[in-house]
Amino acid sequence: MIVSTEPVILKLGGSVITDKGADEGIVREADLLRIAREVSEFRGKMIIVHGAGSFGHTYAKKYRLDMNFDPEGVIITHESVKKLASRVVDSLNRFGIRAVAVHPMGCTVCRKGRIESMYLDNIKLMLKNNLVPVLHGDVVMDLELGACVLSGDQIVPYLAKELGITRLGLGSAEDGVLDKDGKPLPEITPEKFENLKRYIGGSGSTDVTGGMLGKVQELLELSKTSCITSYIFNAGKADNINRFLNGESIGTRISPDERV
Repeated sequence: MIVSTEPVILKLGGSVITDKGADEGIVREADLLRIAREVSEFRGKMIIVHGAGSFGHTYAKKYRLDMNFDPEGVIITHESVKKLASRVVDSLNRFGIRAVAVHPMGCTVCRKGRIESMYLDNIKLMLKNNLVPVLHGDVVMDLELGACVLSGDQIVPYLAKELGITRLGLGSAEDGVLDKDGKPLPEITPEKFENLKRYIGGSGSTDVTGGMLGKVQELLELSKTSCITSYIFNAGKADNINRFLNGESIGTRISPDERV
């Protein structure tokens, strides 16, 4: 049994828990239950954030929500990702995790696609009372765009910085951030990124939030402003989530530049 005194943020990639290439929302049931089982072995405070996968990106692209405001598209996309959140929470609670869905649409405002404010008092109280908040990629209201697509990859570093959480990991469908030969890079720092970014791609399926490159850029910005090291690892492989939660350095580390 894993015990931690510090809160942890775990991101579950949409490509891990859904069939991201599907034309409509399809859950990878076996993977989701395996993940829930691994998470249940952790005893400590935790926030889980999951991607929208085929429940969100398909509709966001159909209604071009990354390009314009479409009220119908906003509602349809939000209702779809809520269904995925419900499936994730139900799976976690089957293993006694005490998970509660927190929909970003109801607590977040963006400006030009970036988080302007997010109500966090409820999340702080959930952590204090040993509940596990579960947030997700969503459509949220935007002060200038009307609405925008908010990725889980942006939510994770925002929560880490605002709540002072220093251990966070993004569970993807890859073994980490891959180099030009398809091998995982052990570490990326802001200084190294300039030479590496041309090898880092987007998503191989429908994704309006930037794929792997977007994840790396969000975490690098976090490392520059807070000195937090984070990890991108393969959550599709059994026991990797256990290893991350147990404190192992796994996958690709996203770290601040070396300090003299």
